[in-house]
Amino acid sequence: MFQFDRLAGVLVALASPMTREGEVDEGGLVRLVEHVIHGGVHGVLALGSTGETASLDEHSRRMVLDGVIKAAGGRVPVLCGVAQSQLATAVAEVDAAAKAGADAALVAPPFYYPTDQAGVLAFYRAVAKHAAIPILVYNIPQFTKVNMEPATLAALATEGAVQGIKDSSRDFEYFEGVCIATRDVAGFRVFTGSDTMLVASLAAGGSGTICGAGNIAPDWVVRIYEEFTRGDIDAARGSQDKLYRLVMALRGGVFPTAIK
Repeated sequence: MFQFDRLAGVLVALASPMTREGEVDEGGLVRLVEHVIHGGVHGVLALGSTGETASLDEHSRRMVLDGVIKAAGGRVPVLCGVAQSQLATAVAEVDAAAKAGADAALVAPPFYYPTDQAGVLAFYRAVAKHAAIPILVYNIPQFTKVNMEPATLAALATEGAVQGIKDSSRDFEYFEGVCIATRDVAGFRVFTGSDTMLVASLAAGGSGTICGAGNIAPDWVVRIYEEFTRGDIDAARGSQDKLYRLVMALRGGVFPTAIK
């Protein structure tokens, strides 16, 4: 049985394969899920930023999530990304994810209009009130223009409104602040979304990574995690250096199409 408070390791933020006609490529999705599971990953995220959640219509989002859950077949946990500024829609998306069989939801804050920390608190409290599955905060300020302060996250975590975070800010000082602010909250999971920061984030007390590069080389990312957890830091650092070069090559293209 899935236990959220033990979720750790390498989770892949899956790309969403599409046909030339703009439809969900169901066969491609199955092959991708098989590829990453064969690579040893510990979970998958459907409909994150890499999965183009903000670009897909509701029908396509449902197809992607259903396809990932079916392809995973209970072998690894499946998280579902939600990026909706309208509260009622965000609540409905989390509910739909739960009913589809997702194990948790990764929820971005409301974006487009500026908001303060009080607004962020109110949003997540309202989403959590209706949620039947655990909620992770998605901190990606370069897209949302909203940065959840560690104190805000700690308040939500202490209340039990949210159970984890994926931090994609690429700001290690912020990441460490999150680890410090939530370290005493039992079972709270802290994941980095920066593929180049896995070793550093694990050293700070992070739970693992939810990463895009795992679509291409899942075994590379898993190797870093395994080397670190068995105490072979030099090997983990060497593997991280290798992954860094891959990530820099990917950043030479347009996200997320470069990953595809």
